[in-house]
Amino acid sequence: MLSGAFEYKPASAASRFTPPKGKNVNLLSIRVITADVPRLARFYERITGIPVTMYTEDFGELKTPACTLAIGSTRTLQLFGGDVARAADNHTAIIEFRVGDVDAAYRKLADVIAGGLVQEPTTMPWGNRSLLFRDPDGNLVNFFAPVSAEAIKKFDGQPEAAEVSIAGSGGGVRGR
Repeated sequence: MLSGAFEYKPASAASRFTPPKGKNVNLLSIRVITADVPRLARFYERITGIPVTMYTEDFGELKTPACTLAIGSTRTLQLFGGDVARAADNHTAIIEFRVGDVDAAYRKLADVIAGGLVQEPTTMPWGNRSLLFRDPDGNLVNFFAPVSAEAIKKFDGQPEAAEVSIAGSGGGVRGR
């Protein structure tokens, strides 16, 4: 048992979490800090087929139905008090995208992710088929699809996954 205020609860109990009255909790965005916003924006556009909207030269967003991947430059860190994060130095988080068919995505992306491939498509013990690779900054990226009956049931009611379409390498980053 962990000490302190945190108490482990099985998934069934944890999934029933209700925020305190009047306080809503909703994960909307994950932000990646990079020294090269255009390069990272092009990479994520290419692997997802979704355009990144650039709001400034230092900040853009790739919006999916479930969450937004924000891409911010190291210059934006000054707005948060300075040296609060380091670009290309993440060793704890995995950016996950639900896709329709992991094996098809792997075939389409093989040349794009070849230098950063961590794990070819594998079915995980919790029932997801998973493809793990690194983006140009070294952040881990997981393309996954639920394949077991239990995993499929877990994702019922969540936004559907789309097929991966490879965006051209001609840079589709768009401004606001």
